[in-house]
Amino acid sequence: MRTSAVRRTALAASAAALALLATACGGSGDEDKAGDSKGKADSTASASAAPAGKALTAAELEKVALAQADVKSGKVATKVAATDDIAKDQVKTDDAACLPLAHAQAGVAQAEPAATVKRSWTGEPVKPAEGTSPEEALLAGLDVDKMLINLASYEGGGAEEAMKGLTAAAEKCAGGFTATVSGEKAEVVEVATTAAPEGGDEASAITLTVAADENVKAPSKIVVVRKGATLVSFSAVNLAAVATGEDFEVPAEVVDAQVGKLA
Repeated sequence: MRTSAVRRTALAASAAALALLATACGGSGDEDKAGDSKGKADSTASASAAPAGKALTAAELEKVALAQADVKSGKVATKVAATDDIAKDQVKTDDAACLPLAHAQAGVAQAEPAATVKRSWTGEPVKPAEGTSPEEALLAGLDVDKMLINLASYEGGGAEEAMKGLTAAAEKCAGGFTATVSGEKAEVVEVATTAAPEGGDEASAITLTVAADENVKAPSKIVVVRKGATLVSFSAVNLAAVATGEDFEVPAEVVDAQVGKLA
């Protein structure tokens, strides 16, 4: 591919990635330990999972939310950028059954939480090796993971019900759906569950395949973990994946660090 073509692809991918982030396709990176083991169940959610406890207040959620000191790489933002701080009423889907997926993808809490706190994490760009061609260098510069993190606590059995709603949506909407977030439309062409992480009472991992443009279908990842009455969701995207359509791994370090802080 000639440099000019790659540059156009890079610029288009950057714009598409920003649109995906604004329309619910958050970002991620590193190695996803959950994805390494195909032997694990696609979702650890089950009727026998540990019951939820007391709902945390917003102040309590702030104390257990991801902080910069919790991760070795990337940047944690305790104040989410306005473009990523999506309100619930800004998220719509053509099929109401798929709304939980669109909410998770946009970094919006499921159902009606008692309290919620948001974070974002951005990985570090990959440094091109010496002698890398201009085309490869451009794509390497796009190899950045982005993630929106939402912590929400629920009264009663709200957390379990929210998890059930999300896993049910993944099954019902396997063939795709259309989401509109903040006026931006995204066409999800496929929904697939993958190996869920450990560390919580219930967990689910979902990959949405999004039509980034007419030639590229890009993956967007969702990981949701319940610990007691708290539900934490991770919405991840990789900018290079938007350009190429290639798969990427959700950063296990970030997921593990956040889940590990939950009581």
